[in-house]
Amino acid sequence: MRVTGNTILVTGGASGIGLALTKQFWETGNKVIICGRRPDKLMEVEERYPGVHTKVCDVADEESRRELYNWVTGTFPTVNVLINNAGIQQRLNMLSTDLKWSYCHQEIAANLEAPAHLSMLFIDHFVRQPQASIINVTSGLAFTPPPWVPIYGATKAALHSFTVSLRLQLSNTKVEVIEIIPPAVNTDLGGTGLHTFGVPVDDFIQAVFDGVKKGHKEIAYGTSLKVVRASRDVIDDITQQTWDHFKNSC
Repeated sequence: MRVTGNTILVTGGASGIGLALTKQFWETGNKVIICGRRPDKLMEVEERYPGVHTKVCDVADEESRRELYNWVTGTFPTVNVLINNAGIQQRLNMLSTDLKWSYCHQEIAANLEAPAHLSMLFIDHFVRQPQASIINVTSGLAFTPPPWVPIYGATKAALHSFTVSLRLQLSNTKVEVIEIIPPAVNTDLGGTGLHTFGVPVDDFIQAVFDGVKKGHKEIAYGTSLKVVRASRDVIDDITQQTWDHFKNSC
């Protein structure tokens, strides 16, 4: 994938990894469109990065995704990159009697349904472009199940599987499929202050851009590098160790 001269849609582009990607692509000569649920956050991005276009959209909602696709392709017909970044991470105690399925479904819809559906919507448009890319942001937790955020881990594991399948199905087209696999990154994912132990977001984004420039299809960093190709025994050990550490720190 080239890193300049694209027209890029970033979902969840107003905060965290999405905002860092928006900034980096904006600075390297791309037209960037972002969407998110909060108008105030989108307005802040417009003010900080003149020329970035914004759209209020809840990607967890099917009709909102269709409206987003129609608006983007109609307003920016040269769009050739989709970055499925928007996501929700919720700590979940499945022993709780107060647990509501709607709470879990929102996470599934945002983390899995949205990137799968948006990818399917944009494919027909992308195959008619000179070159195009679909970039899915998964997680190192797609490979080491996180018991404290079980729905999140399951959705990211499913998105990893979907991304591999999508890459194979599009292998004879001009559409490149890239997977970004973050470790814990110091953002507000899941709540303010929960990931202060994570790697600096700017360091991670630089590694992502280095990987894109080198043509890598899977881009991992830090601890996620250790688990992407790990054996099942290693994964089981890491999963148990992280769960034990989480319980002891609570």
